[in-house]
Amino acid sequence: MDKPVYRVAVIGLGRMGSTIDDELAPGSPAYSVTSAVRESDRLEVVAGADIDPAKRDAYKARWGVDALYDDYRTMIRQEQPDLVAICTKGVLHAEMAVGVAEENVPMIFCEKAIACSMQEADAVLDAVGSRNIPFNTGVLRRFNRTYHAARDLIASGEIGEVRTAVHYAPTNLLHGHIHSLDTVSFLLGDPKVNTVWGELFPRDLKIENNRLDKDPNGIFQITFDNGVEATSVAGGPWEFEVLGTLGSVRVLNNGGGIRMRTTTPEKRHSFVDVAVESPAAHSATQFCLEDLVGAYEDKRPALGNIQVTHHLTEVCLAIAESHRQGQRISPPLENRDLYIFHV
Repeated sequence: MDKPVYRVAVIGLGRMGSTIDDELAPGSPAYSVTSAVRESDRLEVVAGADIDPAKRDAYKARWGVDALYDDYRTMIRQEQPDLVAICTKGVLHAEMAVGVAEENVPMIFCEKAIACSMQEADAVLDAVGSRNIPFNTGVLRRFNRTYHAARDLIASGEIGEVRTAVHYAPTNLLHGHIHSLDTVSFLLGDPKVNTVWGELFPRDLKIENNRLDKDPNGIFQITFDNGVEATSVAGGPWEFEVLGTLGSVRVLNNGGGIRMRTTTPEKRHSFVDVAVESPAAHSATQFCLEDLVGAYEDKRPALGNIQVTHHLTEVCLAIAESHRQGQRISPPLENRDLYIFHV
């Protein structure tokens, strides 16, 4: 029996919705939502919405989609999609995620970060969670098979008892560290975060009127309920390393490969390299969208479900709140109104 094909509608017909593949090397796996859907035998694009008529025209010319709208709610009511992908600017994510959920769309993909404040994130959690809608966001390392292979090595005990995790790369908060926090959490099996310490750059940055109008760079150090600690280092390429009592696993060059090192009986206080085969290249976006289909059909939580996403959004904003207070803090945040503008 053939499996059903689900109807996808895209909100925001720019970079992530349509054109980001033009920035990649020829032959790269599908990255934009629309190109990833075209690669899937479980999904089809049926409609798109954007307030910019030029983007609607360009989308039609590129993808041959005729059902295009300037209002996303009208699109949903007219086209009745099974999955809606929100690919707009970050400042609109929360409002649109709530709106799409209120239209009772069966599955939702929302670009990251989902909110600029915890007040907004709480509204998304309520709208999506109360309806049990399968929900994933654009933290695509969570859907990259290289990171899955690294997580499997860690979970299998290859490096012993996990002690700490490190993220490498200078990056900003809502656009970048939502990725780093999500990836560290995923590699460790998504334990709850217990405490957060953070600094924003420049270190004398003041948060006036509980708001920042530019997404700042920063660093963090967090502890999880299971005792594991994680730290960000503002240098190097995007890499992640998890260290245990018997070795370490490091994801190299933004998912380009895996390096594992372990102890040996002969060198109990040294690490030696262990060969690890990297998974074949694939579309993390397609993986993400098809995970929603699996969650919907199997009635299970999606891999990046709204509960995990809400928690890690809170941790991300807690970095700024820790900077504001000048001390380590613990979620949940009392300050639900701290707002950081995110494009």
